[in-house]
Amino acid sequence: MRKALSKQELHNLAMNHVGKDLEQRGFEFIAVNSQLKKHPQFVCIDKKSNYFFVIVRAVLLPNNPNNYDVVWMESFKKHAREKNAKVLYAGVGLGNPEGENLPVYLNEDFLIEYHGLQVLETNLN
Repeated sequence: MRKALSKQELHNLAMNHVGKDLEQRGFEFIAVNSQLKKHPQFVCIDKKSNYFFVIVRAVLLPNNPNNYDVVWMESFKKHAREKNAKVLYAGVGLGNPEGENLPVYLNEDFLIEYHGLQVLETNLN
């Protein structure tokens, strides 16, 4: 019997994908938080010891994974400035290849749309 992935499972799938990308880019993980609506999901440092807060957002296709709540993000960027960290946003679109109205199922093929990490400017205007 097919089992549709829950929101938390979709989020975990997106986090796994982004985590591999971060590793390939040479980031070192300081902390990982996979709970939904707990931000950031990853706290990392690069080779120059710069801190990065990484926000991962999973959305169901055909929704655009690169869109985020701008007002909420401004408050998060303020938090990052206070911690002397940079903000990276990783939107991940997930979908069922058999149709956009179908859920993503456990242990079945799925579509993924990921355009990489977006650097979000945290400087005040």
